[in-house]
Amino acid sequence: MTKSESSGSSGKNPFRPSSLRRKRRDAGGAAVFALCTYFILLCATFIFGRIAWDGVPVLFQTEAPFVNVEFLTENPKSLVVFHDEEGDEVRMDIDEFTEFKRDNPEAVITDEHSYSYSGGGIAGPLFGTAMLVIICMVVALFAGVASAIFLNEYARPGKVVNVIRLAIMNLAGVPSIVFGLFGFGVFCLWPWLPVLTYEPAEWAVASLRVPFTTGFLSFEGWGTSMIAGGFTLAIMVLPVIIAACEESLKAVPMGFREASLALGATKWQSIRTAVLPYAKPGILTASILGMTRVAGETAPIMFTAAVAQKAMLPHQEAKGQGVFWISDFLTQSVQALPYHIYTVAARIPQSEYNKPMQNGSVFVFMLLVMVFAALSIYLRGRYRKQLKW
Repeated sequence: MTKSESSGSSGKNPFRPSSLRRKRRDAGGAAVFALCTYFILLCATFIFGRIAWDGVPVLFQTEAPFVNVEFLTENPKSLVVFHDEEGDEVRMDIDEFTEFKRDNPEAVITDEHSYSYSGGGIAGPLFGTAMLVIICMVVALFAGVASAIFLNEYARPGKVVNVIRLAIMNLAGVPSIVFGLFGFGVFCLWPWLPVLTYEPAEWAVASLRVPFTTGFLSFEGWGTSMIAGGFTLAIMVLPVIIAACEESLKAVPMGFREASLALGATKWQSIRTAVLPYAKPGILTASILGMTRVAGETAPIMFTAAVAQKAMLPHQEAKGQGVFWISDFLTQSVQALPYHIYTVAARIPQSEYNKPMQNGSVFVFMLLVMVFAALSIYLRGRYRKQLKW
């Protein structure tokens, strides 16, 4: 036995605590980690609990159907507060108040006050948020998955690919308001983006008549519209989707590709049949988490798509038929739930009369985020059980 072997066999374990002081230090470090963890959980519990405590009375009620359907199906309106002949306080939406005054011209109304965006419901913001997320994910998933496939499966490793990946990582750190300004300059103001319309705008740089119709393909830009907001959100979430999809593709064993190619499959056939099905759980998780992020963004849509007040939903205002109706629908401005929350919480005078709208909107938005997160966990677990190697 050599000298080094004898000394190694008789030496002490360097990782074994050799003193009571080191044991106490280790226990203290574990306690600090535990305190930090429980502090975060306590903060999250307090925040979610406060939102639920204030929002549940707005969304739910004690009588059938136990859900405040009007809050979910009506657009935001002004709330009128006044005192009647007996001195009782009465609250009405602006539409109800107008009808009440018309039907009761002799009614005594005193101390009348109006509060913007504090009546009605959140149907418009909910619909707008849904449309923005759908457009965003259609664009972002197609472009993001395609980019991840190219970078991981087709591109040769080298400086160019490293620079592209570095650019994607840097893009993920850009503030959302910068994406909003970019989307406003490109998708809202740039006039060379086409729309289908029956009457080209005065500022259109060119227009082409569509054969067999009375409409035109007009290059006049998208303006403040849901398609401009959707594309802006898609660009913002692309780095997250590309990175997550690429990691999912890397997790698939290389032997799957080699076996497929050895059987005579082309490169794309190998990717489509032997790689993408096994990367699907990660791709789905990335897409749903991306949906959760873009659903809560305010700055990008504030510049490109959202308005504070809108009497009708986009499909109610869209005109034309066929593809012309679709084009007019996509170029409508929309309300959005994050921007609506910002409006009622920061842009109007605060009072007890707009608190229910604030609390209900935040609670519904929290429920949407929780549903997206639960769906992500469920789909990831389901597909991982089906795909084993």
